[in-house]
Amino acid sequence: MGILNATPDSFYNQGRDSEPEALLEKAAQMVQEGVTIIDVGGLSTRPGADSIPVNEEIERIEPVIKRLKKNFPELLVSIDTYRAEVAKAAVNSGADIINDISAGEMDPDMVSTVSQLKVPYIAMHMQGKPQTMQKEPKYKQVTEVVLAYFQQKIAALREAGIKDIIIDPGFGFGKSLAHNYTLLKEMHVFQTLQVPVLVGISRKSMIYNILGSNAREALNGTTAVHMLALQQGAQILRVHDVKEAKECIQIFNFYSSNT
Repeated sequence: MGILNATPDSFYNQGRDSEPEALLEKAAQMVQEGVTIIDVGGLSTRPGADSIPVNEEIERIEPVIKRLKKNFPELLVSIDTYRAEVAKAAVNSGADIINDISAGEMDPDMVSTVSQLKVPYIAMHMQGKPQTMQKEPKYKQVTEVVLAYFQQKIAALREAGIKDIIIDPGFGFGKSLAHNYTLLKEMHVFQTLQVPVLVGISRKSMIYNILGSNAREALNGTTAVHMLALQQGAQILRVHDVKEAKECIQIFNFYSSNT
């Protein structure tokens, strides 16, 4: 899954290339590099990010999704939003998947909307909200808490009529550095849930804080952590750098088939 941010304040590119034409060029590059899904976001969810009106988020993502589906009709497109109204507008514009960082916790209409739209749903675990989630997050046992959360969440989503569910442990969303790496090391336990696991760790602070660098210098560290995630059962990698992630997956698949 390639990340396509139609936002002026994303943590990685700080809004560079956030206009529709530039985004289409970026998408074309990702397609050439072998992307499977492109995840379009119109609202930054980085720690401390401010919110924007719903109509502004829709205005950012609608033209991007329409152009993607027109130019790359076979491409799967997901919409990165926690707002039901935005999700509906995105699917009506051609989006195939809804990717919700709040798993329906931040908009009471999201779950029923996804059920009505009959599209796959990515539910992420997050402690707190983007504005406050990294202010001293606390867990007794982070993996046990996240696993229990998803056991209840998946049951509720299925009861609401949502059949295609993907889970995201939510690295960096209300988790300390230690929480993130404990979760990564123990992520194999989520296989008991029998749903695909998506991992979004690309260029995050859990990588560059260890290396004493920054997001722009965190590609090599990202690849290292991607390999660890694949070994722990990740089935979808949400990434800024498609070529490098595809190469990581190719090596992992070859390694796995020969051991």
